[in-house]
Amino acid sequence: MSSTKDIDALIDLMAKLPGLGPRSARRAVLHLIRKRSLLLMPLADTLATVAETARECLNCGNVGTTDICDICTSEKRANGELCVVEDVADLWAMERSGVFKGRYHVLGGTLSALDAVGPQELRIPRLLDRVPAEGIAEVILALNATIDGQTTAHYIADQLEGQVRLTSLAQGVPIGGELDYLDDGTITAAMRARKTL
Repeated sequence: MSSTKDIDALIDLMAKLPGLGPRSARRAVLHLIRKRSLLLMPLADTLATVAETARECLNCGNVGTTDICDICTSEKRANGELCVVEDVADLWAMERSGVFKGRYHVLGGTLSALDAVGPQELRIPRLLDRVPAEGIAEVILALNATIDGQTTAHYIADQLEGQVRLTSLAQGVPIGGELDYLDDGTITAAMRARKTL
């Protein structure tokens, strides 16, 4: 039996994280072991807590520790604006920029005929229900500038046409770009220069 079996298993798990390969994972695990009481033990405790308590917001799809997230329950955020994003990382990128003060709707992906992802596999039906129920005046389609992102934006725009003001992010978001990789200034410029569809 290998004396490093558990450590090797941790390295293999860490290597599955985005942005970490086997070499980076080995370095990270070695650093954690060296800083066991300062980093490894608190990390293990926090991971156990998050594994137990993390859940998706039933309203918008954000991730938190309650059934309805802080953004959805904030009265200050109920300003009639709803920003539609593909995933939680995009929501967090928008929040990091500080430019948007309304509520969000996380689709959970994009429409894709190749991958057999239709509206029912995403949170599009929930979005269509939220617009009248929450008195939404503007839906901002902040989807990634990819083919699937733009296809999804057009589908949503068609479904909501005539019910609400529809806008999308404008300049600043490059074609093929993803929100999570953009800096705060680029997101701010794109939000301020959004256009009506």
